[in-house]
Amino acid sequence: MKWNCLNVSRILRRWLLTKTIDVEIYGQPYAITGDGDDAYIRRLAHFVDDHMKHLAEGMKTTTPSKLAVLTAINLAHQLFESEKKRVQGEADVERRMVTLMESIDEQMPTSLFR
Repeated sequence: MKWNCLNVSRILRRWLLTKTIDVEIYGQPYAITGDGDDAYIRRLAHFVDDHMKHLAEGMKTTTPSKLAVLTAINLAHQLFESEKKRVQGEADVERRMVTLMESIDEQMPTSLFR
């Protein structure tokens, strides 16, 4: 890497923006490094922790790594379902808009557009 003012500036900015946030998920400490908001990162960790604990309640025995994978699959499923609902909602809005525009076109006298 060639050292010049621009490269040094980028490295310093990255270093200054990066911080470590300590969180605990399912009894294990994790150090999350990034430039995200502390409260937001802690909220995400709490969300994952809650999901892991909830899944663990319904299981007799499992390893933390298997539980983490099941939690990831569960959260991915929720994400996909939310995305599907969002896309369906957008399609519904588009259909309603087209119907309203057609209704307006039918009600407007054509002489207004000449």
